Amino acid sequence: MKKIKVYTKTGDTGTTSLISGKRVPKHHLRIKAYGTIDELNCWFGIIRSSRISEKIQNELITIQKKLMIIGTQLSNDSKKSLNFKFEKITIKDVSNLESMIDIMTDSLPDLKNFIIPGGNEIISNTHLTRCVCRRAERCITELNEYSKIDSVIIFYINRLSDYLFTLSRKLSYDLKIEEVKWIS
Repeated sequence: MKKIKVYTKTGDTGTTSLISGKRVPKHHLRIKAYGTIDELNCWFGIIRSSRISEKIQNELITIQKKLMIIGTQLSNDSKKSLNFKFEKITIKDVSNLESMIDIMTDSLPDLKNFIIPGGNEIISNTHLTRCVCRRAERCITELNEYSKIDSVIIFYINRLSDYLFTLSRKLSYDLKIEEVKWIS
């Protein structure tokens, strides 16, 4: 079997290919959108690398796989049928996130104040991941103004930031680290 080289040299001019084969600048809004999803996926990997329960580990790997699907969807600028099929994010995926949020929320004290991010490294990394998720959402919604994006992607990413906020609270609770409340 022939090995595939990591480098192609086709990006040396500052352009890259979308799934359709169309070449665009590396700073193109579509590239920023799926590039931020890639960054988000890496942050999930950092959280997953921490000492957390197997249940949360499994949730995170499932989410990482969904982020790979979203990245693929965002890299497709073509309305035409492609030579291959790829999975798409579904409303059931959004519902699954909502269920995970609800389960965590049921075990937490009521939220009555804004929370100042921090507490320890894993909690802080979860908040950073939430911020990257919000940036991804901004990139995707901006792209949506110019090139229609499947609305389920927007739903999923919006809900994902809620999941991350709730996860940060759950980790604080499980680790017995007091949340610092912000009161104005």
